[in-house]
Formats: sequence, C-alpha cells, structure tokens
Amino acid sequence: MGKIKNAFYAQSGGVTAVINASACGVIETARHHRQQIGKVIAGRNGIIGALTEDLIDTSKESRSAIAALKTTPSGAFGSCRYKLKSLEENRAEYQRLIDVFRAHNIGYFFYNGGGDSADTCLKVSQLSKTSGYPIQAIHIPKTVDNDLPITDNCPGFGSVAKYIAVSTREASFDVASMAKTSTKVFILEVMGRHAGWIAAAGGMASDEDTQIPIVILFPEVTFNRKRFMTLVAQKVKRFGYCSVVVSEGVRSSDGGFLADQGLRDAFGHAQLGGVAPVVAGMVKEDLGLKYHWAVADYLQRSARHIASKSDVAHAYATGAAAVKMALAGKNAVMPTIERVSDQPYRWKVGEANLKRVANKEKMMPRSFISADGFGITARCRRYLEPLIRGEDYPPYQKNGLPKYVQLKNVPVKKKLPESFKV
Repeated sequence: MGKIKNAFYAQSGGVTAVINASACGVIETARHHRQQIGKVIAGRNGIIGALTEDLIDTSKESRSAIAALKTTPSGAFGSCRYKLKSLEENRAEYQRLIDVFRAHNIGYFFYNGGGDSADTCLKVSQLSKTSGYPIQAIHIPKTVDNDLPITDNCPGFGSVAKYIAVSTREASFDVASMAKTSTKVFILEVMGRHAGWIAAAGGMASDEDTQIPIVILFPEVTFNRKRFMTLVAQKVKRFGYCSVVVSEGVRSSDGGFLADQGLRDAFGHAQLGGVAPVVAGMVKEDLGLKYHWAVADYLQRSARHIASKSDVAHAYATGAAAVKMALAGKNAVMPTIERVSDQPYRWKVGEANLKRVANKEKMMPRSFISADGFGITARCRRYLEPLIRGEDYPPYQKNGLPKYVQLKNVPVKKKLPESFKV
C-alpha cells in the first residue's frame, strides 16, 4: 500500500439535521491534507456500502457542493441499521472489509453514528491486530437521543431539542387560544427510547417570561397514571389547558413500554411508536377532556430550517477533529464535546476511548428531573439552554423553500470479482 491512503466515511443509524455537517467537516479537512489522505470514499448506506463494495467517490463533488452539506439535513450518502457480529460469529464479514479496504487503498475509517455504530467502529479498529492490515478507525458522534457517554452532548441533539422546545411553545399557544370551547390537552410524542433528553427539551418552552402548563413523561420515571391525571387536571383547572410532552420510551410499572408494538428493529431494539394516542386515550377515559395529539417523528430530526447554531458547530468540529486524530496516529477513539462553561457558553473538542463508548447509554441525571418527576430543574435548563441557542439558517430559494444539496454520488468502480450478501 502506498504512503498516501484513502479514507472511508459512512453514516449510520437514524440521521439528523446536522450529520451532513460532520461529513462536511471530514471531507473538507481531508482535502486540506492531500499529502496524507488521498480520496474520501463514502459508503453508500453505511457499513453496508463497505461490505458490498458500493462506494462513492466524493472527489467528484465540487467544493461548493461539499460546503452545502453543512446546511443540508439527513444523510447525504445514505444510512443503515446494521451491526457487525463478533469476529468469532462471522469471520467472513471482517475478511470482506479487509478485502475492500485493501482493494481501494483505505487506511482510515470514519463512522458517523450512535452507540451501536461506536461498537462497529471499535470492531473495525481491531482489524489491524487480527488481520495484520493497518486501519485506523475513528468514531464520529451522532445521535438525537443524546445518550452517548463521555461527551457533554451529541451532535444532532441540540437541533432536535430546539425543534421540540419551539414546537411545544407554538402548539401550546394554539391550544390556549382554543381551550375555552375546544381542546384542553395537547400531547406531543417525541423520540427517546431509554433516555428523556428530547422530552426534557419540551420543558424549555416554558420560562419566566412565557409561562406554559407543561407535563413531561420521561423514560427514567415509571409512569404513574393516577399521579399523572391528577397533575393534568390541576393544570387544566388553573390555566384552562395543559400540554404534555411524552417520550416514546415511557414505561409502565410492569417495566413494559407503553408504546411497545411487539416489533423489533435491525438492532433487536423494541420498535416503538404510538404512545401519544395511548396517553390521549387515558386522558379521555379518566378526565373526559377533549384532546389532540401529534407525533414529531422524522420532523424533529430533519428540521434543518431551525437547527441550533451550536449544534451545527459541534457537528462540523467533531468531523474535522476525527480526521486530525487519524492523522495523529489515533485509533479506536471518538472526538467529544467538552463543556468549559455555561455562561458564557464555551466548549472544546476532547477525546474518548471507544471501549468507554460502545454499547453504553447516558441517561438523564435524576437531578435534571423535578422532584415530582414531571418536569425539569434549573440545573437541566442550564445544561440545555446553550445547546438550543442560536440560529444557523440554510439558504432559501426564491420560491420560499430551503435550498438543500443533492450530491452526484458518483460510484467508485468495483475491483473485487464477486458481490457480498448482507
């Protein structure tokens, strides 16, 4: 293999409003180090692109197209939910990766994703030891759930938090105006399987200047129907209405998800969805109040038009840092966000070993949840506020719509004789 190695970059798991900003950071930084990194080759649909040799030549994209990734939501190269098995379980997968990397002179591996993706990246980093083929694997943090350990926050979360906080405030204004003769309770379902970070963001909609009656249902707090109904009834009596922000991962006293459909995703996790109508049905049955409910779903994680400025900065910085770490000889690490201060908000990029990140989740601290279990504390507000601060609007077209880039995604010519089934 020549001195100058190519880099492989791929996106994994649920995409975000700013994951492409990390891709921009990777590609632009790599282009500034052409004497050490040849091309950045992207995997079409994550690690599957590596296994099937379905690769994209990012060098075919113009400088302006790559720059436009910073203001474009979702995954420009396609994502996937696919977790590598252990070496003992499937040696063929690892041999295939080595074959593809060798064929395309790839010496750097950048995987942009959450906890399961960190696990995949860790396994790839170990290929150097088990195969004798030199490969440096750097994980780039990304998850709207904000549940990766070590890092202060996860790129992708700040923008979702901003969207939920704004949406909760706006919808609450709507309900307040109709409450006299119509809807009394509005329920907004947000993402968050085990951690209530996104639900907590709904609490930011109410502050000293704009007081809104909000009840939050966290995955970390066992759902108590009687206590919940009592609080909702109290708020409706006092304010005339109430807004409820419920995480998809809320559990009942028996430990089961309120929204468990009995289905599983590609990682084996429970496929959740539909907790808002479940809670709404309870409100109707117990209190007899008129309600409306909504599910933020993909809208919350694709809303680049209202992305957090700090989140965009975090995403780009971690992408750029991943390249610099690789060039410094690092392996099996992840760039992190280290908070230096809240007021003024200052941060820097740190570093975490992937063994401390892979397959681990960071829950909401109990100190962030109010004593009654239905709201957020001042400490939580201090944490969240800088993450939703600032606007970083995308360019808009004359027709009033945001202008997002769609890359050419020119395929790299296959060099291996046979395909690989996944």
